[in-house]
Amino acid sequence: MSPKIGVITFPGTLDDVDAQRAVRFAEAEAVPLWHADADLRGVDAVVVPGGFSYGDYLRAGAIARFAPVMGEVVSAAAKGMPVLGICNGFQILCEAGLLPGALVRNAGLHFVCRDQWLRVENNTTAWTTRYDKGAEILVPLKSGEGRYVADKSIVDELEAEGRVVFRYVGDNPNGALNDIAGISSANGRVVGLMPHPEHAIEALTGPTDDGLGLFLSVLDSLVAA
Repeated sequence: MSPKIGVITFPGTLDDVDAQRAVRFAEAEAVPLWHADADLRGVDAVVVPGGFSYGDYLRAGAIARFAPVMGEVVSAAAKGMPVLGICNGFQILCEAGLLPGALVRNAGLHFVCRDQWLRVENNTTAWTTRYDKGAEILVPLKSGEGRYVADKSIVDELEAEGRVVFRYVGDNPNGALNDIAGISSANGRVVGLMPHPEHAIEALTGPTDDGLGLFLSVLDSLVAA
């Protein structure tokens, strides 16, 4: 039986269908999860996708972190369930306390939409084992509040513990500290990144198929478990 990977839909979510498609491309079962239901429906991992949950009112991810489904995600993550937050999902994971720091308005205050090169800094997380460390991948980036910030002590800790998972290559598109594009929890089970791997799972519809590696990686970790 294929592992089940849940994909949450909030009001304002844009990329849940794309994330479900990426899960199916990796030959797992995609399970839709509704924001108002405190039920993970027996899934083995969760994707918190991109978009504008609750219209980004207050600030991106600030309301979504209180959704009933997120209470279940936080509890499951504490028990080791793999969780991936993409773009708005990354913002939500930070707001929920599953990842440190915050995502704020891009430097220059412009929405950035472009294909972006990333370097894989950590290939030992539940979501990155299919990559070589130091590999460069090309995936779309589309965000207005993608600048990663945190206290210096937190950034130093992330760097020292190897928890910077992805880093921007070339020009920093949003002013993120240390060119940080994605980070992980201490146990490597929770990962958040601003660019969109679900939009790069095949060359026909994306710039590359480089993003598929995240979804194949978590499948490997679930099967191995």
